[in-house]
Amino acid sequence: MHDDRTLVEARLRRVLDERIRPAVYPESVPLEVAVWHAPGEPVPVAEGLAADVEPVTVGSRWGAPWGTSWFRVTGTVPEAWAGRTVEAVLDLGFDENMPGFQCEGLVYRPDGTPVKGLNPRNQWVRIGAPVQGGEEVRLHVEAASNPVVMDYRPFTPTPLGDLETAGSDPQYTLTRMDLAVLDETVWHLVTDLEVLGELMAELPVDAPRRWEILRAVERALDAVDLQDVGGTAEQARSRLTDVLAAPAVPSAHRISAVGHAHIDSAWLWPLRETVRKVARTAANMTALLDDEPDFVFAMSQAQQWAWVKEHRPEVWARVKKAVAEGRFVPAGGMWVESDTNMPGSEAMARQFVHGKRFFLDEFGVENDEAWLPDTFGFAAGLPQIIKAAGSRYLLTQKISWSRTNRFPHHTFRWEGIDGTRIFTHFPPVDTYNCSMRGAEIAHAVRNFKDKGAARHSLAPTGWGDGGGGTTREMVAKAARLRDLEGSATVTWETPSAFFAKAEAENPEPPVWVGELYLELHRATLTSQAGTKQGNRRSEHLLREAELWAATAAVRTGFPYPYADLDRIWKTVLLHQFHDILPGSSIAWVHREARATYARVADELGGIIDAAQRALAGEGSVPLLFNAAPHTRSGVPAGGARPAEMSGRTTRAERPDGGHVLDNGLLRVGVDARGLVDSALDLAAGRETIAPGRTGNLLQLHQDLPNMWDAWDVDEFYRNTVTDLTDADEVTPGDDGVTVRIVRTFGASRVTQVLSLPPGEKRLVVDTEVDWHETEKFLKLAFPLDLHTDRYASETQFGHFFRPTHTNTSWEAAKFEACNHRFVHLQEPDWGVAVVNDGTYGHDVTRAVRGDGGTTTTVRVSLLRAPRFPDPETDQGVHRFRHALVPGASIGDAVREGWRVNLPERRLHGAGEVAPLVTVDRDSVVVTSVKLADDGSGDVVVRFHEAHGARARATLTVGFPVAGVEVTDLLERPLADTAPPTVDDGRITVRLRPFELMTLRLKRA
Repeated sequence: MHDDRTLVEARLRRVLDERIRPAVYPESVPLEVAVWHAPGEPVPVAEGLAADVEPVTVGSRWGAPWGTSWFRVTGTVPEAWAGRTVEAVLDLGFDENMPGFQCEGLVYRPDGTPVKGLNPRNQWVRIGAPVQGGEEVRLHVEAASNPVVMDYRPFTPTPLGDLETAGSDPQYTLTRMDLAVLDETVWHLVTDLEVLGELMAELPVDAPRRWEILRAVERALDAVDLQDVGGTAEQARSRLTDVLAAPAVPSAHRISAVGHAHIDSAWLWPLRETVRKVARTAANMTALLDDEPDFVFAMSQAQQWAWVKEHRPEVWARVKKAVAEGRFVPAGGMWVESDTNMPGSEAMARQFVHGKRFFLDEFGVENDEAWLPDTFGFAAGLPQIIKAAGSRYLLTQKISWSRTNRFPHHTFRWEGIDGTRIFTHFPPVDTYNCSMRGAEIAHAVRNFKDKGAARHSLAPTGWGDGGGGTTREMVAKAARLRDLEGSATVTWETPSAFFAKAEAENPEPPVWVGELYLELHRATLTSQAGTKQGNRRSEHLLREAELWAATAAVRTGFPYPYADLDRIWKTVLLHQFHDILPGSSIAWVHREARATYARVADELGGIIDAAQRALAGEGSVPLLFNAAPHTRSGVPAGGARPAEMSGRTTRAERPDGGHVLDNGLLRVGVDARGLVDSALDLAAGRETIAPGRTGNLLQLHQDLPNMWDAWDVDEFYRNTVTDLTDADEVTPGDDGVTVRIVRTFGASRVTQVLSLPPGEKRLVVDTEVDWHETEKFLKLAFPLDLHTDRYASETQFGHFFRPTHTNTSWEAAKFEACNHRFVHLQEPDWGVAVVNDGTYGHDVTRAVRGDGGTTTTVRVSLLRAPRFPDPETDQGVHRFRHALVPGASIGDAVREGWRVNLPERRLHGAGEVAPLVTVDRDSVVVTSVKLADDGSGDVVVRFHEAHGARARATLTVGFPVAGVEVTDLLERPLADTAPPTVDDGRITVRLRPFELMTLRLKRA
């Protein structure tokens, strides 16, 4: 037989595009259209429906950036269409190649009932099936003219990312507003041919199945009268029946399709627009559930559910009904799909507390899975947090974006720092916006790395990023792929059903230990420094507010601010979303975030002040309140008393114009350029700075990544570096015992103050940068005279180790990494810590000197200046605090990290304030003291082992206790854990390395 394969395939493409798809709507009439453009921010539905509209025609330009237009469309169904299926086809000016990124609409009936959402791949609204002739049609469309920030030339700087700079030029052209007859037979023929054509293209050329499909397609095309597609569509379909009925082979890969609409809670749109995106998508998906009995849809992020409840009660009613039917599924059990690298211990825990509690309270549903398809890597402390929240599974897709190494598994157990293992799945379809195309399904099969051991994978199916969700076309394709020879089988299932099957068939999968590092998007640890500092500050203020409010409630009857703390926590958790905290959103998002963090700080400051004043009482005793988990200046953790001061610091000038700072523990040499050329640990007689090198060295790099400007820093940035060694001023500070340094470079200015606190072995570096660079990367370097092949980075509830060498491509790829409050480097008998109050990115490198010694350099990432998506990223003044701690053990690193993030608070009062709880082991760190969320008045204490060793510790409780329970993060008793005993207010616990524990103390 002659090989005519390419001829038939080309014929299929053209006939589908030019004849069959256009015949889906064989007849149409125009609708009358009128519009009202809201003058400012979005208005309530009732106001939009009642607004005075003006006529507008197809072809008109509409929609200023970030504007809202209310279209009213009216018409009459022709009498000749009686008994047929009729739809309104409403194209607001969509580019179908940008689902989730273009203008969107929500359709309403005149009474305000939402019908469904409109987006670039979903432009129809069902009028009737069958319809009555002469029926009047009246619909309203709330249309959002969101500008396309990331267009066909992505990463191009644009002013469209902020309402204040976006201008007023119309963004879109009204393209189609018609009533149309839907020929359902033709629509099904399109789907038949798409499924078979896509499957055929993925089969081997020499496979018999490919040729069987080819011949069937050819016969079907022969049956189509190109001048009467509708009249011949059924005959064409009949010629495809046999090939569509051929069942999959028994060994076929099995795909669990989960209806999905990945909705970034903010990204290339502000938070207020996400509120509407979620409503549009939820309306769309509940409508699709009504039409498709096999379809299942899952939506994550409790915050987004809460938005629907608050802002769209009519959509919420439909959602609740679908949840009760088990088909609209709460997923993930987190407040938002957060970043997991940067949130602190308690914040990461509260993501699950608030997310799971919302779903439990609203629906009685508890999630087993963490659902994080798009998060930029996963911290090594996360597994035990997932487990402590009562969950068992993790899903993500993002690791497939890694650029250097391919992850070796798709289904595995992920082991965290404490030994907890979580059953984890990476969908081999490699997208969280699967559309059921044959190429996607075939890729999942070929790509699946666990063949032989497992057969199941998951496919999140639906348009996303900006929402939209699953379409009826995707559902129709999935129906044909349920059991089709040559393809994986596809079944709609909930996430929990998938995980149960996957774990049952593969109970002993491979194990991956440590962080799930994304070899991409490393610059998200530094971009938008103000957002990151706002997050860090908010986390610690929340710790203080809960601690002092709980202490005051127990001691004085102070009214514990349950509602305020709940609301503020949710605000902070929202801003940990994986495009807000990482700094990858538009200018509008970060401008609002900075203002939000300022309000949060003011409100929490008020709670802290009121609680401390209630505790201090009236008096003139100078009190230091210590919110850190370790004793400071003689003040116990969680208590207040007069501070104990010890030691003094001196400053002397050197003959070379430099300075020497000395406090009896540490002697620091500062040269005439303001660089640290010596940091001598006096007790150990050990020099910290490597020979011939200087610390406190600011280094400036060119920084233009190949893609993803705010997200990425590419390794070649290191090829060019400017050491900022020239100083305008190096002078004594105002107090006489510090050194002040001023440098200018480019259009920017840096002012630093170096200080040695009395009685403390740490060099504090306060840095203020008035930053006006573009496409530059600023680092602060400390070259250490220290030999080690690994270093520790703090993460949630502990720390973990990364190599200082680059033996393998996996190690070389980690050229920019995350830490929380400290990094720590250690030789067997001596170590160094570098601590910070609000930076996350860093790098550590090593080199062997000519004298045979090793120089290990720690560099803190301070600022970047990408121009997309925010062309003014980080322009302005920033303040950072870091400390170099020579001679530090890992325990010192933990303590100093807390110290630098929790400044002292001082006020006068009647006398000492005793802590609610004390711990007799420094290695056991209390991360939270609060009252139980249920309002019972019980005290909740959460703590963990922080040094990486086993610990036996005694907690002493400073109030009468009637009972104690070990609980999960949601403060529910753990059924399989015996509660510790209370002996005269003392509770003894034993902890594994990095083990997390929560105790609930019932007050007597």
